[in-house]
Amino acid sequence: MIFSMTGYASLEREVASGVLLLELRSVNHRYLELHLKLDDNVRMFEPQVRELISARLGRGKVECRISLMQRNSDQRQAQLDDNVLQQLAQMTVSVQRHFPESRPLSVADILRWPGVMLSDAADHEALAEAIKESLMQALQDMTGSRAREGIKLKALIHSRLAEMEVLVAQVRPLLPAQLKVYQERLSAKLQEALKSVDEERVRQELTIFAQRIDVDEELSRLGAHIEEVKRILEAGSPAGKRLDFLMQELNREANTLGAKSVSTEVSQVSMALKLLIEQMREQIQNIE
Repeated sequence: MIFSMTGYASLEREVASGVLLLELRSVNHRYLELHLKLDDNVRMFEPQVRELISARLGRGKVECRISLMQRNSDQRQAQLDDNVLQQLAQMTVSVQRHFPESRPLSVADILRWPGVMLSDAADHEALAEAIKESLMQALQDMTGSRAREGIKLKALIHSRLAEMEVLVAQVRPLLPAQLKVYQERLSAKLQEALKSVDEERVRQELTIFAQRIDVDEELSRLGAHIEEVKRILEAGSPAGKRLDFLMQELNREANTLGAKSVSTEVSQVSMALKLLIEQMREQIQNIE
């Protein structure tokens, strides 16, 4: 399946300590670039959040917002863990013995210490699990939206490839006619200049001209690249970088086709091919 890099998901979840709010946004980017915006109540979980997102997404500029709207403090009875306080006191004495100049812990420092609040351990574990479950759900929702967008991008690219195949097929029959027209013009010019037709000179000029306008190789490469794009689309993501490279190759062959053109028809085909390739390139920038 082809995945777009554009997606969005959000959810709210009731937890023991309040309401957990989570929001994911994703846009196209060359690599995976994460921007995490976690409020103070959940900032400690940033490494886990980063790991979960990196495991699910390959490319894109992803913004993740997580916040916890806590309930009023009077609804919860705060209790201190005496064992943790005793351990903290012993550690403080030990640290000051080795570093006499160190600043003693303030009350605020002590209250922020992990596990000091009797309910902290249970709350921390429950909140960690809630964040994990919520993030996995949001990632699943966003992946679903990216997949739906990917289906649209795939269909659009297939339609452009079909148009390119029609254009490529139009070029081959034009080449014999171009050669015939050139032969007639060359014969007329030589006859006027020499008052007679030098058949050997005509053959030489025609050979040079045929080599110069021979685009069989370019047409074959265009066809091969088109088939490779189709194969990659069917293989699924990650496909964006490979498709982007193929767009460069297709554009190179279309440019060469235009450079070798000696007729308005082939020049128009070359321009139409480059337009279709550019349209595909713009859409491929959104593919993971």
